[in-house]
Amino acid sequence: MPLALVHAKYQLLEIIRIPVAVFGAAFFPAASMIFFVVPFTGDDAQAATFATASMVTFSVLTANIFQYGAGVAEDRVQPWSPYTRTLPAGALPRFAGRILAGLVLTYVSMLPVVVIAAVATAAAITPVDFLIALGTVAVISVPFTLLGLAIGYSMPSKAAIVVAQLIFFPLAFGGGLLSGPDDAPGFIRAIAPYLPTRGAVELMWAAATDWRPDPLALAMLGVWVVLLAAVATWAYRRDEGRRFS
Repeated sequence: MPLALVHAKYQLLEIIRIPVAVFGAAFFPAASMIFFVVPFTGDDAQAATFATASMVTFSVLTANIFQYGAGVAEDRVQPWSPYTRTLPAGALPRFAGRILAGLVLTYVSMLPVVVIAAVATAAAITPVDFLIALGTVAVISVPFTLLGLAIGYSMPSKAAIVVAQLIFFPLAFGGGLLSGPDDAPGFIRAIAPYLPTRGAVELMWAAATDWRPDPLALAMLGVWVVLLAAVATWAYRRDEGRRFS
């Protein structure tokens, strides 16, 4: 654990030294709140609360896919990353440190969403539900962290950033993050339960409100976690074999 914290510290220092990276992770969810949530749900407490939970999920998706997808791919071409993979401590502290740093960035990226919701909408949440929602953020980060790692370890940096951009919006739109629970078009309702973003936002809705999540969406979220874990592991081992065998 101490080694993981050291890795996390230096990952965060690298990110902080490039403020635009933090700004980029927070920009799209905050912009979506300002342009799509505040004007249409600002006076409706229930709708604003659901929309805020959706934008928090959008923030988690964006932060993890881009940080791990593009970040890992860029690190792989730097001399420091291959060197750390030869150290006797093994891969676990480095992985744990990267995930801890990513979780911190995820919470930072969702701060503007929460502030905008509190200041400019009628969204309401109890203190207990707020704490539950904070814990839920860590849970729903798992599939998107694995997705980012799978992209980052399987592709060069130029391809990784393009693939991350191509994936994140269809996942957000298809999972129903840009509409209310009952306001999505018919074709979105049909495909949403099979996407990881739907299971994630269902958990956020349940944490912030009295919403009862769809069992199918939660089951598929579990399937996605297992599948993405397998792909990320394969991509890591493939990259390790190419570089060190």
